[in-house]
Amino acid sequence: MKLTLDLHDIYNRGQDIDRALQGIIDEAVRKRAPLVEIIPGKGSGQLKKRVLRFLQQKEVKALYHRVEKDSDNFGRIFVHFRWK
Repeated sequence: MKLTLDLHDIYNRGQDIDRALQGIIDEAVRKRAPLVEIIPGKGSGQLKKRVLRFLQQKEVKALYHRVEKDSDNFGRIFVHFRWK
């Protein structure tokens, strides 16, 4: 199972971005999803940086196993979870 969050529609609304990111992480934990795909898009790269900063927060980082930046598509980030 892979969960996907596309941020194209809310790229310029800061609180909505944080809420959407927290929501998809919470959903992944609830459903024990192994993978979340976040699509900030290519643009200027600011939204991608914001997503990466969000993922680096201590309480968020404790929930996932690793983050992978898609080498084929700059506008895509994968968050991998490891469930026991």
